[in-house]
Amino acid sequence: MSIIKSVREVEVMKKFCVAIIIFLVSTILATWIMFGPLVKGAMSVKQLDEGIYYLEFSGDDGFDEFLDRGGAADASDLAVYFAEFISRGFLKQPAAKPQKQDFGCSTMAVVTTDGTRLMGRNFDWQNCQCIISKVNPKGGYRYISAFNPDFFGFGPDWKPERFTNQYLALATLFAALDGVNEKGLAVADLTAGENSETHQNNGKPDLTTTCAIKYLLKTAASVDEAVTLLEGIDFHSDIGNLHHLSISDASGRSVVVEWVGEKMVVTDTPIVTNHYLCPENFGAGRNEGDCRFEGLQTIRDSLGTSIDIAQLLEAMSSVWQFWGQEPVTNGGTQWTALFNLTNPSADYIWQCDTTKRFHFDLLNTRK
Repeated sequence: MSIIKSVREVEVMKKFCVAIIIFLVSTILATWIMFGPLVKGAMSVKQLDEGIYYLEFSGDDGFDEFLDRGGAADASDLAVYFAEFISRGFLKQPAAKPQKQDFGCSTMAVVTTDGTRLMGRNFDWQNCQCIISKVNPKGGYRYISAFNPDFFGFGPDWKPERFTNQYLALATLFAALDGVNEKGLAVADLTAGENSETHQNNGKPDLTTTCAIKYLLKTAASVDEAVTLLEGIDFHSDIGNLHHLSISDASGRSVVVEWVGEKMVVTDTPIVTNHYLCPENFGAGRNEGDCRFEGLQTIRDSLGTSIDIAQLLEAMSSVWQFWGQEPVTNGGTQWTALFNLTNPSADYIWQCDTTKRFHFDLLNTRK
């Protein structure tokens, strides 16, 4: 009897151990399914140079659910959703609200002699951090984008270093200041000069300026599709400024999307700076002495179709801003992006230093 009892006890113990192993494996697997892509994305963060970082993400970016829940009308509402998303519902804590700041930017779209479509973009701001992300979202187009964490209220001393802050860097899944997707659609945010805000209220999903850029990069393949998507949302200004969006695609069409009051207006233009370009409000927001628009226009007209990417960089560098002294110390042009729309890729030049040039392409096979 004792032998039989011992055998039975061993069998029971084996079954118990197997059950424990299955439970642990299942728990680990379920946890990885929930958090694996997020953890992998956070662990991919690397520093490219002082102040500029890069991360990669592949999987469900949470944006579809974000839209289904109505989106967000400001950074604080977005922060609440972001906290829930990265914690899978275990954390409900908004980030600090970003402070209003003035900034100025420039974009120019061109075509080369071989028909390649390019767009250049300067982002002018106080000295800041930059996170460049390469995202392969579930159910959307791959894209490369750049984000300034100041727009998310992380604070002036925040850096995406060590795991906790690397994990917070996934905020780039919901906000961008510019980027290009695998279809050759490029989008950039610029302030429109006037000291007010846009807040549409038509009962549509709410998106802030930087959220809207992510939405377009993930979902639109052309300028026409981007405009249609923007018509389907209620647009809200980030950081207390009026904004307009410079959008170009691989077909060669370039527009600026602006909001006059609550009305969205689309104007064809290859060049955008910081004043209104639509007939309804042309010139509004222009600062006295600002000749960046005319300067880029003159360069573009003189080069015609002979321009190449090196000449595009030279053109964009002609309107670089230095709010202290060179190199950028107190603010000015934080980055210049050179987007290839025909063979989708991006080059980012950091703080006006052409030796700090980082190339990212979207032509690799989808994973």
